Amino acid sequence: MKKIVLITVMSISLFVANATKGENKGEKRLLSAVEFSKKINSISKPVIIDVRTPEEFSKGHLAHAVNFDWNSKNFETQIAKLDKSKDYFLYCLSGSRSADASEDLRKEGFKKVFDLDGGILKWRAANLPQVIDIKAAPKGLTKKQYDELASSNKIVLFDFYADWCGPCKLMSPYLDEIATDMKDKVKIIRINADDNQKLCNELNINALPVLKLYKNNILTWSNLGYIPKEAVVKQLN
Repeated sequence: MKKIVLITVMSISLFVANATKGENKGEKRLLSAVEFSKKINSISKPVIIDVRTPEEFSKGHLAHAVNFDWNSKNFETQIAKLDKSKDYFLYCLSGSRSADASEDLRKEGFKKVFDLDGGILKWRAANLPQVIDIKAAPKGLTKKQYDELASSNKIVLFDFYADWCGPCKLMSPYLDEIATDMKDKVKIIRINADDNQKLCNELNINALPVLKLYKNNILTWSNLGYIPKEAVVKQLN
């Protein structure tokens, strides 16, 4: 009986190993910014899809990209018109929307779908080229202006966010509350990452949300990702 069990276990192990080996032979779908760029350049006619909003798209996008807003009612209709045999490269701001969109395409039968890990934030951080609509080109804060704001006699909390960042939207209401309740000693400055691309690159901000806390012009604390109100208030006190 023990021999039968042993053989069975070994058989399952071999099956799993072979299956995993087969998966490893498959093409990598989630690509870093550099890998994404190289893959695009290796294809004769790649289809690059920016799944952000038109406003986000106008502030900077990959060359030759088309804009199919993931949150738009037209997304499914636009996708239905595409040739499923081609190679598709999807991206958004930080990778969340494009991951959902890529999964949707695969479910619809698209075989070659590649996703930019970390979104255009990682693309910009890697100093890769983008196209910007001159009329919508973000002005933003300079590093000098940022430093001047940080030198306030109050505690300064910078909130780097984006309009379509889920965690950013969850944190926004309580940051407004803190700005009101602690206005005598705390100044909260919200910085839109899309409108301040150069500043974000200079500060090495390539994911959102990011909080940076300054006391007496010294950076004393920073946080990447969602954090509850209580934890933020603790740092301010």
